[in-house]
Amino acid sequence: MSFDMNKFSLEGKVAWITGASYGIGFAIATALAAAGAKIVFNDLTPSHLESGLAAYKEKGIDAHGYLCDVTDEAAVQALVKRIEEEVGTIDILVNNAGIIKRIPMLEMSAEDFRKVVDVDLNAPFICAKAVIPGMIKMGHGKIINICSMMSELGRETVSAYAAAKGGLKMLTRNICSEYGEYNIQCNGIGPGYIATPQTAPLRERQPDGSRHPFDQFIVAKTPAARWGTPEDLMGPALFLASDASDFVNGHILYVDGGILAYIGKQP
Repeated sequence: MSFDMNKFSLEGKVAWITGASYGIGFAIATALAAAGAKIVFNDLTPSHLESGLAAYKEKGIDAHGYLCDVTDEAAVQALVKRIEEEVGTIDILVNNAGIIKRIPMLEMSAEDFRKVVDVDLNAPFICAKAVIPGMIKMGHGKIINICSMMSELGRETVSAYAAAKGGLKMLTRNICSEYGEYNIQCNGIGPGYIATPQTAPLRERQPDGSRHPFDQFIVAKTPAARWGTPEDLMGPALFLASDASDFVNGHILYVDGGILAYIGKQP
């Protein structure tokens, strides 16, 4: 018995990564492009779309960028039709777009709660619903939902985010349950704490040279003793997007340096 390394190739595949102008989505798109995929991404604002296109071009990736609000079902359906006409039927969907509002539950409005759920849970449902018919016709498809450690754990100030990401975990499993027979695999990636420009203030050295308190907390809670990087998500994403994972379905792959396995040091 031998293993065909071509199973990791995405040559000729069309991959749509939502909200992938920068950060985790951009890193995942870069990995899929390196494996041969045609990259499609969307953003909500023209400025982010333009900066994203420039960033892909700088890396030598001929990405296709579109303006689209992924919470708008009619807009998403129209975008998928346009992608099919201009690039090809979508083989791989990565539901990466997301937001977080860090507000204590008793201070959070129902409107803010709904907004987070709309972007982090309803939008992946809308996007998956839009691409699944094309995947059924092709006889294959990969959907990767970017979940979170908050799909498993709670923490202060993130009630809406944890609720949405917990729901996304179960949406992942349900898409697997409904469409696995059509050779569609739906899995999730749960990033740990990732070093990005957005989290940079939490890692700044203090005036006395010590680590930021939150930085100390994360490093102490992580067996790997470091923050993750966007690059740490590239291999897992490529695996779940490729034919190498054809019998992996309904699974959440936590890329967290071991946080979820660790109770923490005794004080």
